[in-house]
Amino acid sequence: MTTSAEHRQHRNHDHVHGAGCGHVAVPHGDHVDYVHDGCMHRVHEGHVDECEPPGHVPHGDHDHQHGPGCGHVAVPHGDHVDYVHDGHRHAGHNGHWDDH
Repeated sequence: MTTSAEHRQHRNHDHVHGAGCGHVAVPHGDHVDYVHDGCMHRVHEGHVDECEPPGHVPHGDHDHQHGPGCGHVAVPHGDHVDYVHDGHRHAGHNGHWDDH
């Protein structure tokens, strides 16, 4: 993986992500992420990037509590679980939900 100011490219990624590729597709802003090996992959200019937020961005006014059976898609992500809600991922963090 290489880090740049714009994106983190996932090197040596032979799998082609897309409709029907076998990985969970997660709408994320203007693109789609694919859950692969506990990471979020984004197809970008002929290669795959790790699609990770730059830090913690709290989601304001979020009364819903995510968890097993909450009705949202659960996505394993590193050491936690994100929940797909309103076109983005929510991750529990110190008593609030972050947008990913």
